Amino acid sequence: MRRALLWPSVWAATGFLVLIGLGTWQIQRLHWKEGLIAAREAAFHLPPVPPPATLDAAEALEYHPVRADGRFLNDREMPVAAIADDGAAGFDIVTPFVLDDGRVLLVDRGFVPTALKAPDSRRAGEISGPTRVTGPLRLDRGRPSWFTPDNRPARNEWYFVDIRAMAASAVPRAPVLPYYIDADATPNPGGWPKGGQTVIDLPNHHLSYAITWYALAAGLVQIYILFVRRRLKERA
Repeated sequence: MRRALLWPSVWAATGFLVLIGLGTWQIQRLHWKEGLIAAREAAFHLPPVPPPATLDAAEALEYHPVRADGRFLNDREMPVAAIADDGAAGFDIVTPFVLDDGRVLLVDRGFVPTALKAPDSRRAGEISGPTRVTGPLRLDRGRPSWFTPDNRPARNEWYFVDIRAMAASAVPRAPVLPYYIDADATPNPGGWPKGGQTVIDLPNHHLSYAITWYALAAGLVQIYILFVRRRLKERA
């Protein structure tokens, strides 16, 4: 009888340990995600600082507000395909911003609906002359997913922020900073683009995943107990 239960017991124990391990891993991911969200929240509400000069300095300031003085190169803006919070399709308008010292900072000025993609349709919002922009620092994280289409710089079609490609397309001879900023919610003339689009929160389903794995482990134990009882009853 013991030999008849040996391999089922081995497989049940292995499955149980794997399921418990997966659940524990999700708990660890939960704590990591909560810490990441808390760090973003803390950085987002700090006082603004001048634009950092290097990528190393920028990495320590992700989501920290940056305040810069300069002027927009409105004729070189780049529309990045985006979806608004209400599900409406449109574009985030990324515009080169020439700082007072000559460096260029890419600024995501905010969202516009598809009907306002053309600059002529929102001419009031094309700020000219010296101005100030403030917003959280963002790092170039590359393509969001494999499902995101390739950017087409030659056609000024963008699906994600690519600082190097955007710099080469819009300001090929200028010194471009290795990060960008999201403009805050300060209203633009005419109302568009609409800033303040930065997403601080992150999807956090790790607790539900952990509960699922632990529930499967508990279910496996119940099935194993019923199996053993049935075998013992048959043996008797």
